Amino acid sequence: MIDREDAERMLSLAHVDFQAVRNMMDAERFADSVFGFHAQQAVEKALKAWLSLRSVAYPKTHDLTALITLLETRTGADCGPFLRVKELTDFAVPFRYAFLTLPEPLNRPELVLLVGSVLEHVKRLIEDQATI
Repeated sequence: MIDREDAERMLSLAHVDFQAVRNMMDAERFADSVFGFHAQQAVEKALKAWLSLRSVAYPKTHDLTALITLLETRTGADCGPFLRVKELTDFAVPFRYAFLTLPEPLNRPELVLLVGSVLEHVKRLIEDQATI
């Protein structure tokens, strides 16, 4: 059964994190770990909304690779345009609780576009579902 209500709720929560990301463009004020965490959270919640919309129960995980794999294998979804978000997985836990160093600073404008495209895609899927 399609859980449109859960999909809408999860996407709404994703937008809260995405709003934070858009307001954290200044790397001197906000560490990459904080920016990356909220970017990861926005994507995680959007992917879970997508799974709900496709009647797939999602696990309690922060692993974006696992969520994308679930979408592709259980629903046949084309996640190709969004595969780069997998790189954000480590911001859910390792970069927040360990003193890991990123190989290079995050490209924040690029990530805002990528994360925004995931949220926009899921929003369109929810809107399309409403017209059925």
